[in-house]
Amino acid sequence: MTERPPLQVAALRELLLAPAGPLARLDVVPETGSTNDDVVAGLRDDPDAWPHASLLVTEHQVAGHGRAGRTWTSPARAALTCTFVARPRSGPATYAWLPLLAGLGAVRALRATAGVRAVLKWPNDVLVELGEQVEPLDGWGTARKVAGVLAQAVPQVPGVAVGIGLNVDQRRDELPVPWATSLVLAGAGSVDRASLLVALVEALDQVAHRWVEHDGDAVAAGLVDEVASVCSTLGRPVRVELPGGVALTGTATGLADDGALLVRDAQGVEQRVLAGDVAHVRVTGDTGS
Repeated sequence: MTERPPLQVAALRELLLAPAGPLARLDVVPETGSTNDDVVAGLRDDPDAWPHASLLVTEHQVAGHGRAGRTWTSPARAALTCTFVARPRSGPATYAWLPLLAGLGAVRALRATAGVRAVLKWPNDVLVELGEQVEPLDGWGTARKVAGVLAQAVPQVPGVAVGIGLNVDQRRDELPVPWATSLVLAGAGSVDRASLLVALVEALDQVAHRWVEHDGDAVAAGLVDEVASVCSTLGRPVRVELPGGVALTGTATGLADDGALLVRDAQGVEQRVLAGDVAHVRVTGDTGS
């Protein structure tokens, strides 16, 4: 297969570091266990070295992890794996929005740069709708996961490490689970990792700037409606696996002001879900995400 080229670090730093770009710090490392773990450790050890809008990127993450301790693996240079530092003044009460806002930025960057039908699956997955190209999968329909977001708060600082893993040019046999895909498999117009990284940074900066400007109030920033507009979970029948092994079934009706998912259950009662694994439940004739 075509050789996977490394990122051109000097060019990225020229484009993305202040004053030309939005980043306060940019590190690119050949390999690491987990960019999130590295950033969390860095924030604890030397907070001043990791200001707001810092970014760590790796060419190969060998011990990546997602929500609930799940692992996420990828060959070297096949993915875009990075962690952003968010240090908002608004405090921990607003942090639940960060995975959704990162997902919004990723969706916008992928639609604009890769030309794919990217959508957000609450709370932290970015999907690509593949339609008739694939057979529907239970919980996923004809959409497949192309990226994941993991936000980890560091209360001592305070700050948040916001990790994003984006599958770029993996072959089918290089993907870890049946519901995953990559941009190249999804027919993306661009799979240049540098261009994708620049687009992602710019999109996240635009979203984050509005959020920070409104002291973490996503409603006042107008971001709730924008997240909802790209969230394919809303309006669908869902099954939510809640902490403790309890399952909630119903229809996802919207987002609460704090980012919680609102689910109307079989009795017509609207439940607030702050954490859980969401499956999109298919109905007769449904092949969507």
